[in-house]
Amino acid sequence: MGATELGAGGSITIVPLTDIFEITIIKIVLSTWQVTRRGACRSDTNQEERNVGKDISQAVIRRLPRYYRYLGELLDGGVERISSGELSARMNVTASQIRQDLNNFGGFGQQGYGYNVQHLYEEIGKIMGLNERHNIIVIGAGNLGQAIANYMNFEKIGFVIEGLFDINPSLKGRTIRGKKIAMLEELDAFVLHHKVDIAALTVPAESAPSVANHLVELGIRAIWNFAHVDLNLPDRDVVVENVHLSDSLMQLSYNIMMLGSQS
Repeated sequence: MGATELGAGGSITIVPLTDIFEITIIKIVLSTWQVTRRGACRSDTNQEERNVGKDISQAVIRRLPRYYRYLGELLDGGVERISSGELSARMNVTASQIRQDLNNFGGFGQQGYGYNVQHLYEEIGKIMGLNERHNIIVIGAGNLGQAIANYMNFEKIGFVIEGLFDINPSLKGRTIRGKKIAMLEELDAFVLHHKVDIAALTVPAESAPSVANHLVELGIRAIWNFAHVDLNLPDRDVVVENVHLSDSLMQLSYNIMMLGSQS
C-alpha cells in the first residue's frame, strides 16, 4: 500500500508506503547535511563538492530511494552496468531526467558505457547517508509511535530506534522490539548519555511545538514530525520534516478523480 502519482497517459504509479517513510527520513538526513555543508561549500573550489553542497530539489530527493531500490534489484540479478535509457524503461522516468538527477551529485556515468551498477548503488547510498548510523528516539509511544519502532526496514538502511518516550504511565516499561518505553521526564538524562540524531514526534498537535523546542534545547538538530501541525522552528540549523499521512490519501483521491475524468 502507498501513495499514488498520475503518470503520462493517465497511468497511476504506486509509491510504496516504505518509500513514503524512507523518503521523509532521508530528506531529513540530506537537509541536515546540506545545512552543515552550505557554508563550507561557498568557498570550496572542488566542483563535485559544490554540486553536493547545493540545494537539491524535493522532487530529486523523492526519486533517490527509487534509484537505490531498482539498482539493488539489478545487483541481485547480476547486472553490472546499465544505461540511462534502460534504467528509464524500468523506472518510468525519462532518461534525461535520470541524467539530470544524477548530475546534481557529480554524474557517475560514462558516455558509451552507462552506469556501473555497483558503484552507482554505493554512491547513492552514501548521498542518502545510508553508509552511516542514525540514532532515532520516538516521542509519543502510542499506536503510531509503536508502528514506527516496529518498522524493521529502518535498521536495514542505518536508522536505529534507540528510545521511546511517553507521558502515559500505563505504557511505562512496555517493550517494543527490545526497547522499553520510558517516561518523558527521563528524556533529558537519556539524551545526555546517548547520541541522538533524529527525534520522531507522534504527539498531539497542541503538545508538538513545546516538545520540539525542548528537543532543540537538548541539542537535537533533526525532527521528524508526525503531529497534525506544521512545525516552524526559528533555529535555521534545525531540520524539520512535517509528515501528514492523510496527505497521501488525499493525493489518491485526487488521482482517482483525474483518472475518472479521462475515461
